[in-house]
Amino acid sequence: MARRQPPGNPSLRACLRGYNMSPYRLIFLGLAIWGTIHPMVYFLQWFAGNTWSISAMTDAWHVNAATTGLTWDLTIAAIALTVFIVAEVYARKNWIALIAIPATFCIGVSCGLPLYLFLRSAPIR
Repeated sequence: MARRQPPGNPSLRACLRGYNMSPYRLIFLGLAIWGTIHPMVYFLQWFAGNTWSISAMTDAWHVNAATTGLTWDLTIAAIALTVFIVAEVYARKNWIALIAIPATFCIGVSCGLPLYLFLRSAPIR
């Protein structure tokens, strides 16, 4: 007998299964993948030319007013997204969506936000 998932708590397998993949969800999934790969190409190029130094990377984030502003913009957006995810997960009990928090801080908002929207847009069973 197959085990049923509680309402509002789709498993990762159910989220990625071929059915219930509306064009809307596919767009979010595509953006999450793009938001992972595209920025990472630039980060890896930068790291390869700068001895893979994390401290040099954080220094580069504050090299001028424009990069400092962008750094703070993304930091504040990541914090706001995290607060929203936690509140939504608490209300909807969609625990798998919590994976978007480490994706946001380890990869970036360009991955975390569309990943969360992809996971949140799964049909409630």
